[in-house]
Amino acid sequence: MTGKAQPSRARPVWVAGALAVLALTMVAGLLGGAADISPWQVVLQVADWLPFVSADSGLAPVEQGLLYELRLPRVLVAAVVGGLLAMAGAGYQGVFRNPLADPYLLGAASGAGLATTLAIVLLPGASGSIPVAAFAGAVGGVFLAYTLGNAAGRSGGTGGTGGGTATLVLAGVAVTSFLTAIQTFVQQLKVEELERIYSWILGDVGGGWDQLLLVLPYAAVSSVLLLLHGRMLDVLSVGDEEAGSLGVRAGRVRLTVLVAASLATASAVAVSGLIGFVGVVVPHVVRRLAGGSYRIVLPLSLIGGAAFLVAADLIARTVIAPAELPIGVVTMFVGAPFFVGVLRMTRRVAT
Repeated sequence: MTGKAQPSRARPVWVAGALAVLALTMVAGLLGGAADISPWQVVLQVADWLPFVSADSGLAPVEQGLLYELRLPRVLVAAVVGGLLAMAGAGYQGVFRNPLADPYLLGAASGAGLATTLAIVLLPGASGSIPVAAFAGAVGGVFLAYTLGNAAGRSGGTGGTGGGTATLVLAGVAVTSFLTAIQTFVQQLKVEELERIYSWILGDVGGGWDQLLLVLPYAAVSSVLLLLHGRMLDVLSVGDEEAGSLGVRAGRVRLTVLVAASLATASAVAVSGLIGFVGVVVPHVVRRLAGGSYRIVLPLSLIGGAAFLVAADLIARTVIAPAELPIGVVTMFVGAPFFVGVLRMTRRVAT
C-alpha cells in the first residue's frame, strides 16, 4: 500500500530540473548513431526547425535528412511512450493504493499486446484499428487482474483493495501469463507474421513520424485526464470515507483514472510494443525525490518517463553497435532488479 500521501517536497526547481534532464537526453538521443555530428550542430539544426527561428547548422542535406527522418521522430516517440507508461503507472498506483501497480504487471500491457496481435493478424491493412484494439485489451487485462485479486483477497480474508500488494501482483502475473499464452497461440497460427509480431513484442520506437502522429491524440487526452486528477488521488489516499466527506466521489475518480491510464498504456503499446517496468521505476524514483503528492508525482513521472526511455533507447542503439538491442531488453535489465528492491521495501513496511 502506498498509504497516505506525504507532503510534497517539490518546488518549481524539480520540474525545471526534470525538463533540463529531458532536454539533455533528447540531444544525446539525436547524437547517437553511426554518423558523427557535433552537439552544437545538432542544437543549431533543431533551432532552425523551430518557427520564426533561422540558424545555420552547417550540416549537409544528407545529415539533415538523417536527423529529421530517423533520429528526431525516434527520440520523440520514445519520449511520448516513456512519459505515458510512467504516468499510467503512477495513475494505477493511485487507484489501487499499491506501489507495485504497473501497466506491465497488472495485465494492461499483455491485454493490449494480445489485442494488438489479433489486429495485426486479422486486420493487417487497418493500422487505425490498432489503438482501439489495444485500448480494449488494456482495459480488459486490468479488469481481469483486479477482479481476480479482489476475489482472492476476500476469500483469504485479507480485505483491502485487490487483497493487498502480493495478491494484486500475483493476480496480474497470472493474467499476464494467461493472455501471453493466448497471444503465443495466435502467433503460431500466422507464422508469416512472426517477425513483425516479435519485433513489436520486444519494443521498438523507430517507426518514424507515422507512429508519432498515431499516438499523439490518445496521449494528449490521457495525459490531460491524469494530470487533472492529481489532487483527487491525493484525497483518495486518505481513504474512501474521508474522501466522501470532502465531496469526492471515489468510484468516479477511480474509474476515470483507470480509463485514462489504460488509454495511455494502450496508445503506448500500440506504437512501441511491450516495454516493461517504466511504470514502476520512474514513479518510485519521483516519490523518493520529490514527495508522495500525486499533484507532483504525475507531471514529474511524465517528464521523467520520457527522459528514461529516450536514454534506454540510446543505450539500445549504441551498446552493441552497429547492431541494436530491443529497447524492452534494456528496460528489463534496469527494471527487474529495481522491482525486486521495491518489493523488498514494501514487504518490510507491511511487516
